[in-house]
Amino acid sequence: MVSEQKNKLDFTKSTYKSFLGELQKRGYFFASLESYLKNEHSKVFSSTHPNSIIRHDVDRLPQNSLKLAQIENSFGIKGTYYFRVVPESYDLEIMQKIANLGHEIGYHYEDVDLVFRKIKDKRQKIKKDELIDLAYESFCKHLETFRKNYDIKTICMHGSPRAKYDNKIIWEKYNYKELGLIGEPYYDIDFNEFAYFTDTGRRWNGNNVSVRDKVKSKYDFNFKTTQQIIDNIDQLPDKVMFTIHPERWHDNPLLWTKELIFQNIKNVVKRVMIKNKDKSKKIKVV
Repeated sequence: MVSEQKNKLDFTKSTYKSFLGELQKRGYFFASLESYLKNEHSKVFSSTHPNSIIRHDVDRLPQNSLKLAQIENSFGIKGTYYFRVVPESYDLEIMQKIANLGHEIGYHYEDVDLVFRKIKDKRQKIKKDELIDLAYESFCKHLETFRKNYDIKTICMHGSPRAKYDNKIIWEKYNYKELGLIGEPYYDIDFNEFAYFTDTGRRWNGNNVSVRDKVKSKYDFNFKTTQQIIDNIDQLPDKVMFTIHPERWHDNPLLWTKELIFQNIKNVVKRVMIKNKDKSKKIKVV
């Protein structure tokens, strides 16, 4: 790698462009999760061709997602953008612009946490089974909200790191595929087949600062920076999934620094939460 590239700050849009460019040089073909699960690209999604799925969790700052979507479009890359239903994420104008670039729009669901917070605010108690029922009702309502504008085929849980409950507990009782959905990455991707990389914690080896964005996999890479991934691109397997949080990627120095400080504070809090995970994971029922 040239020294100019190595000197770039991480989590900037220029670094993201270098990252995508090197993945393409490695020969990766990119598709949305929907396309992969539908096997629409069967001729290229094969054991002899490197394949990559780029998933974007739009937790906040949806305008940043559009900027990354435009960058990907300039490379001829299509990915999946999961939007939350909350105001800091749900932006129909942005969603439409991203969809117009050929990217998939999906639902980044957090209905267990949304329902539980309402109950907690009212100082009520609830059994786990009742919580799941209410969360499923909420999920179905929000899914239909998304489907007024998009044919949603895949979903992905929002980690809600401060929440008591994992948003995926809905699927202990219900089956999302009965709603015409074809996939949820935590259930429908074999991570012994796909290496998984997530920028959770504003680093690529943030397992110790990730409360729920974790998978079981035979792969055990320990790249902290984007440049380290670039430098070791030939070590990556032929199937990879990257999870990108677009609000972390800035070229504006003020926003870049703000995100750095904000994420470092969050990481300290999450480390404490993870150390006490056995206690925090206990579900109180009545």
